[in-house]
Amino acid sequence: MITTIGSTLLLGFILGVQHALDADHVVAISTIVSRERKPLRAAAAGLFWGIGHTITLLLVGVVVLVFKKTISVQAAHSLEFLVGALLVGLGIQILWEYWRKSFHTHSHGPGRNHIHFHAHNQDHHHRERHRRKSLLVGMIHGLAGGGALILLVLATIHTLLEGMAYIVVFGAGSILGMMIISTVLGLPFTLSAKWSGNLNERIRLLAGAVSVVLGVLVMVQIGRLGGLFSTA
Repeated sequence: MITTIGSTLLLGFILGVQHALDADHVVAISTIVSRERKPLRAAAAGLFWGIGHTITLLLVGVVVLVFKKTISVQAAHSLEFLVGALLVGLGIQILWEYWRKSFHTHSHGPGRNHIHFHAHNQDHHHRERHRRKSLLVGMIHGLAGGGALILLVLATIHTLLEGMAYIVVFGAGSILGMMIISTVLGLPFTLSAKWSGNLNERIRLLAGAVSVVLGVLVMVQIGRLGGLFSTA
């Protein structure tokens, strides 16, 4: 019995790390760490994403394990559609900043105008705001991805304590995985910010564009192919 529980928890941890590698998670966190200038702050973004993700899974887990409620297919599609909309919103925010705030045109004489990017200093309030943003994004991802996790829990675990332990271990795996991913993804932004403000802003632009494209694809797939808007 103990061996079975241990194997289940180990599986939960591994699945948690793997879960952090989902494309929508990677793209979403890349838009958040695009502002960071230090690896530790990028890792912190992954940490708070993982905490938010785990909080939501625990809440959903209590409902499922205590009240024996499951997430309907329609509700799961709606939540996945929300994730697509979230990706679009995160990407648009970067694109908006790129065009409206991040660059200024400076004149250096006739015919010598060029676009020059400025790196803006991050104060304590700014960092706290981005940590709250990471937490919120993680919570939304946890809500959208909770269905498959809960089905696995119900198939292998029958007590509330074991179920909560499984979700905590799964969450620990997702936190570790996302911290590693956010640190790695943050390196291009961190290094480019030191080398060239222009390069840094162009990499951010790419991250924003990818987020918008993926978000639209998710929304189209869920909305049309997934039958979210089907009237039948």
